[in-house]
Amino acid sequence: MTERTLAIIKPDVLKQRKQGHVLQRILDEGFEVLAMKQMLLTRKEAEGFYAVHRERPFFGELVDFMTSGPVIVLALERENAVQHWRDVIGATNPANAAPGTIRKLYGTSVSVNAAHGSDSVENGQIETRYFFPGSEL
Repeated sequence: MTERTLAIIKPDVLKQRKQGHVLQRILDEGFEVLAMKQMLLTRKEAEGFYAVHRERPFFGELVDFMTSGPVIVLALERENAVQHWRDVIGATNPANAAPGTIRKLYGTSVSVNAAHGSDSVENGQIETRYFFPGSEL
């Protein structure tokens, strides 16, 4: 079934100047890029996007990191998009990520881990709409 997922290439990858490698990987994996933009998240945008984690101890650190530099947000589509993208990016902790995954290649820690991927089909829809209102897709 064709699904949509949100991908975020995080500030650490842009600081390394490796975003082109990640974008090429997205295309090589068969994703259609429905929308893409580079942006500097405001604190309000980052807090809103990660609101589900508001009560977690890492929330402030996450928001600080996500607003520390530009990110690239992408609405992606393909068969089994959510799980496929999660497989491509790898485990949250780069130390535990499989060889060749985005996080293994470019992430450095649990909190500085190169990429975001939606964790369910439902969240893929919600997260995609967060950054790309209907008229942009």
